[in-house]
Amino acid sequence: MKRLILASSSPRRKELLSMNLLSYEVIPSTIQEVMDPSLSPEELVCSLARQKAEDVFGLHSEHVVLGADTIVVNNGTVLGKPAGREEAFAALRSLSGRTHTVYTGVCILSEGVERLFSVSTDVTFWELSEAEIEYYVNSGEPFDKAGSYGIQGLGARLVQSIAGDFYSVVGLPVSRVVRELESFGISAVSQEDDI
Repeated sequence: MKRLILASSSPRRKELLSMNLLSYEVIPSTIQEVMDPSLSPEELVCSLARQKAEDVFGLHSEHVVLGADTIVVNNGTVLGKPAGREEAFAALRSLSGRTHTVYTGVCILSEGVERLFSVSTDVTFWELSEAEIEYYVNSGEPFDKAGSYGIQGLGARLVQSIAGDFYSVVGLPVSRVVRELESFGISAVSQEDDI
């Protein structure tokens, strides 16, 4: 029987799958991601998701592998995870009072079948004071997140509004993913079966 493998160690993606009662195994991709600057944001995030999924699928082709990646694009610039405090400050200043777009790409692979798609969501930040930015950076939350913020944590206070899929901003458009997985024979399990 095919099982679902998540090609990511992201705690947010794990939480989203678990809260939807999906049984899965985590086998993180270990590839060095290749960022092609000639690609559109949609193409780039799908390419990154596919790279992760293909890396794990190469060793586990008898199962269904889910890869995902999220990027933040502000005024044409891709904002990845900050390398340190200064990058986090710069990213948050650039997002202050503006609308940016979060793209999450998803690749689901099984023998002979691939589903590849992206979901985009527009996020508008409040005007942020230097004190607000410093408080948030000092919390430590920005450092493992694209765009230097997490909408599901303390970063929620930075966000004025969103237009699109909240869970895609968190890291996985879970409603679409669940429906896509059903076509692979992967569906929610009962709590008893998952124990």
